Amino acid sequence: MRVEFSKMHGLGNDFMVIDLVSQQVNLEPALIRGLANRNFGIGFDQLLLVEPPEQPDVDFKYRIFNADGSEVEQCGNGVRCFARFVHERGLTRKKLIRVSTKSGIVEPEINEQGWVRVNMGAPKFRPAEIPFIAAADAAVYQVEVGTGEVQLDVVNMGNPHAVIVVDDILKAPVETLGPLLEKHARFPERVNVGFMQVLSRHEVCLRVFERGTGETLACGTGACAAVVSGIRQGLLDPEVVVHLQGGDLTIAWRPNDVVWMTGPTATVFEGVIQLHD
Repeated sequence: MRVEFSKMHGLGNDFMVIDLVSQQVNLEPALIRGLANRNFGIGFDQLLLVEPPEQPDVDFKYRIFNADGSEVEQCGNGVRCFARFVHERGLTRKKLIRVSTKSGIVEPEINEQGWVRVNMGAPKFRPAEIPFIAAADAAVYQVEVGTGEVQLDVVNMGNPHAVIVVDDILKAPVETLGPLLEKHARFPERVNVGFMQVLSRHEVCLRVFERGTGETLACGTGACAAVVSGIRQGLLDPEVVVHLQGGDLTIAWRPNDVVWMTGPTATVFEGVIQLHD
């Protein structure tokens, strides 16, 4: 079976994108893991699937799979690439589209410069909504990891995030603490872990260890979660530039409102792969 695809990225967070509106393919977890391999496959952080809508008030359905084959609820950089993909493939001419995801509806909009602005929906904070095991709601939580404790906030941006404020992003224990928290018993569905350094009230640096993938060059929902957490803690203003290793995103949020994310996307190449029937 020959399958057409695009390789795309948002700030270095890279994706294989497949149109399942005009072609059909059965993608099992083992096949996804093979495609994700950077030596023997295409190589990507996530696989994005464009599917026909299942609801009358949306334009497309959007599914996301991590490099380990697990399906996840949301991906901020991915939804921006999704919006550009459906335009480049001629699947829609709309500038503003409505897309159903595993976690709800998102609305990406392409501007004249090719950047994509996305209504990411309202964040959630209650432990049961993350999900996160806690006796009661709190502004921050103490979590035992190994022989010590770490202080973190929890935010659901369509997928679960833990946010840790650090003094120096370059010295943050992403490689060691990230995987321990990702699979911590208090996060029953695992968690994405963000390490945020506050530079000013409108500027932060961020590194994210993503569940099922590891550290990526950028994470859109992670940037949203970090800014929301910083605003809730009184550290940030309502609009913030987030510096990620792959580039910058602008995140805007006011309490009791939705989160807006704006950033660039790029198509790296288009290809055709032969899959075994």
